[in-house]
Amino acid sequence: MKIAVTGLHGQVVSALLERSKVNGVEVISVGRPVLDLAKTGTVLPAIAPLRPDAIVNAAAYTAVDQAEDETELACQINAIAPGEVAAAAHDLRVPIVHLSTNYVFNGEKNQPYVETDPIDPLNIYGSTKAAGERSVADNAPWHAILRTSWVYSPIGKNFVRTILRLAKDRDSIDIVSDQRGAPTSAVDVADGIFTVVKNLIERPSDERLRGVFHMTARGGASWSEFGEAILAASREVGGPFATVRPIASRDYPQAAKRPADSRLDCSKIAKVYGVRLPPWRSSLKLCVEQILQAGIDG
Repeated sequence: MKIAVTGLHGQVVSALLERSKVNGVEVISVGRPVLDLAKTGTVLPAIAPLRPDAIVNAAAYTAVDQAEDETELACQINAIAPGEVAAAAHDLRVPIVHLSTNYVFNGEKNQPYVETDPIDPLNIYGSTKAAGERSVADNAPWHAILRTSWVYSPIGKNFVRTILRLAKDRDSIDIVSDQRGAPTSAVDVADGIFTVVKNLIERPSDERLRGVFHMTARGGASWSEFGEAILAASREVGGPFATVRPIASRDYPQAAKRPADSRLDCSKIAKVYGVRLPPWRSSLKLCVEQILQAGIDG
């Protein structure tokens, strides 16, 4: 089985490449300059020669605050380009798996969101990702849209690496305590994607496999609780440690407004695909250890 994945160095792309052999799948990542989601017309010429059995659209504009100023670029990459990737999948007669986000919700439900809940994004990033979901659905009926949240990994720019780096030089770290979500390992996301892709290919006529699904680690946390768990895992293996000071969102102003509670109910993907990602704390410890072994600034 061969999967073409958009992007070269993202957290999920790297995890898919890392986990490909374990899952018995050949993964080919395609990105700039051959495939550039910021430019129309590069998708099909880049992917068609690969003759993939499925396409995973993992590339995205993820700078949530920066998107408030770079609206046009965020829209091109997150809203318009996914439709082009989906159209390519449709032309090649293969399924597409598209990654989306919990930030399509406003966070006011005060309990985990199900797939049928109305979306109401609070920021440009969430709005463009919501538009991207519609673009995929409109251009490729054979699709699965996976909403996940708070993704982290041993590489790239993410919350886990940031907290460990800050702990090297600080005794305490202020972290927001009134936003809740589900910290999710990119490795777990990758394993879930492989299961989804295999099912889509093996059961192409099963309509239950198509549509929107929520896929996050089990459980939930505030950012401050997430930070405390990161630092506790670090201290266990002799890494940097600092005290967390929980603060309110109003005391940490950001350009983009975040949802207060964007946890996702993942019972649908468990029922349809049998995908149940591990509890978030169980995957976090391994990631922290890997970061510390490689070097926080590496």
